[in-house]
Amino acid sequence: MPGRDELLVRVQAAGLNAADRFLLRGEPFAIRALAGGLRRPRPGFIVGRALAGRVEAVGDDVRDFTPGDEVLAESTSAIGEYAVVPAGLAARKPVGVTFAEAAALPIAGSTALAGVRRVSSGQRFLVTGASGGIGTFAVQLAVAKGATVTGVCSERNAALVRKLGAEHIIDYEKTEARDLGSAGERFDVILDLAGNYPVAALRRVLDPDGTLLLSVGTGGRWLGPARRMVKALITGRSQVRPLTVRPNPQDLSELASMVATGRIRPVIDDIYRLDEAPAALDRLDRGWVAGKIIVAVAE
Repeated sequence: MPGRDELLVRVQAAGLNAADRFLLRGEPFAIRALAGGLRRPRPGFIVGRALAGRVEAVGDDVRDFTPGDEVLAESTSAIGEYAVVPAGLAARKPVGVTFAEAAALPIAGSTALAGVRRVSSGQRFLVTGASGGIGTFAVQLAVAKGATVTGVCSERNAALVRKLGAEHIIDYEKTEARDLGSAGERFDVILDLAGNYPVAALRRVLDPDGTLLLSVGTGGRWLGPARRMVKALITGRSQVRPLTVRPNPQDLSELASMVATGRIRPVIDDIYRLDEAPAALDRLDRGWVAGKIIVAVAE
């Protein structure tokens, strides 16, 4: 049963994210704290941190939700039939938004929303990893704000990123770091989600008054992408910022409303059944995912 300020949610769909891949591998080592142990996960640990479902029961102190409400939330143990969710981290799922679409929003959509907060109409926005789970949201959100978007992705995903609204595409497999911005292009905001270019190369194409937001990238076994970000902050200028995101139900409500009204759409690469969850996680671990992978927990 849920605690006093918690919800018991019957999970309908779970969205997979990079954090799930890191937790499965146990690398970087720093992430093992989320699984409850340095050598092995704690007993009962279940992967998955983004879900959508129906409220089955509410804690004694919960006033905003009742059994039967359809919600989306960031919480632990998403890939299972039931999950206990802090009521303060849940948002209502609008009518017309499917459970699969709703499950794609926590973490990925929230991170993208945080990444475009500094973007305004008429600005030039560059996003690396534009075809990934976060990137596909970031492209659409920046376009919705009136920005001119350049997406960095592979050639095979270029058509998808253009369809989402990007006006320009950079193929990272063909464009060397020294050629990035060789045409004199400068950007007001750069959101680095992939780490496939050195920070110095990204700085070179940043407007003098612009902002470089670092989210993920390559790193060592202990700190992972955090090592790259810390180094950039120590050696870089004040324009470089780490992208930090906290679970926020208001952000989830905003994103869900945008989906319901057609302003953005979750890009879903594939949907797996619950009994196919190991295959879904393996697919995530192998990479080359365009958009999101969803596990449909209930029919």
